[in-house]
Amino acid sequence: MSESVRVDAWLWAVRVYKTRSAATTACRAGHVRIGGDRAKAAQPVRIGDEVRVRIAGFDRILVVRQLLTKRVGAPLAAAAAEDRTPVREPVAQLAVRDRGAGRPTKRERRDIDRLRGRDDPARWDGG
Repeated sequence: MSESVRVDAWLWAVRVYKTRSAATTACRAGHVRIGGDRAKAAQPVRIGDEVRVRIAGFDRILVVRQLLTKRVGAPLAAAAAEDRTPVREPVAQLAVRDRGAGRPTKRERRDIDRLRGRDDPARWDGG
């Protein structure tokens, strides 16, 4: 087996991206970094390299443990990359209403209050 693999092929093989073309597009857009430097799709990745991938606004930090060129089963793919991504704190959800949806119903208002953490029945005056 060779001592390096294209970064786009490796990202596809370890199931970071669903398709190889999506991995290539991410590389072109600058969302993939190897050792802190932007990576082109054909840039080689070696065992021990740190690969940072920006997905959905967050960075995933992966360390190459095994070189793969073909897509393999999930357990083998998980073993090929060590995930060093720090744990994200949960983001509070915001109640969003569609523009022009009108005034919220009583049930919708209570759901919005519950979402915002204002569901304390003791503060209600019974009406």
